Amino acid sequence: MTNYTIGQQPRCFALVPAAGVGARSGAEGPKQYVKLAGQAMMAHTLQALSEVKGLVGTLVVLSPQDDQFESAVPGFKGEGSWVARCGGASRAETVANGLRELMALGAQAHDWVLVHDAARCLLRPEWVERLMAACAADEVGGLLALPLADTLKASQQGRVAATVSRAEKWAAQTPQMFRLGLLMPALARLDESITDEASAVEALGHQPLLVESSMENFKVTWPADFALAERLLLSRV
Repeated sequence: MTNYTIGQQPRCFALVPAAGVGARSGAEGPKQYVKLAGQAMMAHTLQALSEVKGLVGTLVVLSPQDDQFESAVPGFKGEGSWVARCGGASRAETVANGLRELMALGAQAHDWVLVHDAARCLLRPEWVERLMAACAADEVGGLLALPLADTLKASQQGRVAATVSRAEKWAAQTPQMFRLGLLMPALARLDESITDEASAVEALGHQPLLVESSMENFKVTWPADFALAERLLLSRV
């Protein structure tokens, strides 16, 4: 049984967890503020979200110690552009804190939240709109993802231990779209097995919808990713 408000049209909110320090990126400081094609990485992400039809607003969740956002992303302002410095020690904790902030801003249990990585800065509005359309009537929600094309290897001490079948395997991306009333209890059990919102929802016994996305929607993680992301951003100009 849910406590969703019957008869009220659900709204869609975006939530961008950005409390991390980018330890794997090789960058000095948080990677979301590294400049790509003339702007902070996160500025490109937030610009794409601002162009998505049907989003009520976007909440960026930062570390309490973050003192760079306003100067690094000066264009993020106005109605429906919210910032909360309530990030936690993990992604799951940061998102959970952000959901509580959204409820304080007026979001309801039956509303949708689209959680998106700040470091997926090549996002296109039409990909998000396709996800929203696919999930609008779904009981669970879903996520952008990409079917795996490469052969997968399991490793042991730097050598191949086994070849893993790639059949029916997808690489999870973001946004990941779920109702507040489902995602909040899913994230209440914070443990190391929860690596994204979908895995939290899966742990409750649900099966999120997979919505095919683009290879361009990759997460800037490793040092070489920055140059690739910049080249792709510049190619769009």
